[in-house]
Amino acid sequence: MPSSSTEPREVVQLDLSAGSLHTTLVDGQPHVILRPAVEALGLDWKNQYEKLKTRSWASVVQSTMQIPGDTQARIHSLAPVRTFLMLLATVNENRVKAETRPTLVAFQNETADAIEAYWTRGGVISERASDDQLDALQQQIEERRIRRALGLVQLIAAMDDSVDPKWKRSRQLHHYAEATGEVAEIAPEDRALLVETYLKDRGLTTDERRSVRSSFGRRVSLGYEMQHGEKPKDSFGLVDGRERSVKSYTEADRPLFDKVWSEFYADRYPAQQQLGGAA
Repeated sequence: MPSSSTEPREVVQLDLSAGSLHTTLVDGQPHVILRPAVEALGLDWKNQYEKLKTRSWASVVQSTMQIPGDTQARIHSLAPVRTFLMLLATVNENRVKAETRPTLVAFQNETADAIEAYWTRGGVISERASDDQLDALQQQIEERRIRRALGLVQLIAAMDDSVDPKWKRSRQLHHYAEATGEVAEIAPEDRALLVETYLKDRGLTTDERRSVRSSFGRRVSLGYEMQHGEKPKDSFGLVDGRERSVKSYTEADRPLFDKVWSEFYADRYPAQQQLGGAA
């Protein structure tokens, strides 16, 4: 059932692509005064109100207030903006007044575009967004980036001893620097070096990297074991856009990578050999 309140409320106008609405704040969030908004579309208020009471996404409260143009305070039904927008999106365009139909159809098309962008591109920014709204969005993005970076620091810390400690330290410093906006102070010889990154730096295409990285990786791993008397430890790295389990190497191992490349692959990829040398 809708909740109620007798708290005096200030009524302000909110401009949307579907027209202007009377709104008021409830617990700091803007709510639409429903009846005049619904009737402005030529819809039956009672039917729409009953429909809202059966929708899981709808929230309706009641409050006493005086809206512009009225001579006294009355009890009004209020809904969060999200509830009203969902109501508009589900209205049958053939049941609204002819003069408001183009506005409703335009709004529903805009809503469909926004939903598609949300699911396929991760979000959308309205062309009508104010500077304050853009600043708030930017702050949300920044807070999410920081939470992700700190989460990765904790995740890496929880990895067991089979993961190379140098790699763990390097990645923790990297992600902590992401969270704080600083530059990670990692010694060059401790910076992570992936087979995938090395081959990419050599100029190999995606298909070329896929065809050689397994054999290249095995040869590097064997050379590492012969050089250090132990197998390289495990770590994680970005391969084909996904985090995968990989062998742990650092920039200190680059001479070994170069040796394997020179002995087994340089003649097969002469153009890439030139790129790698130039880099």
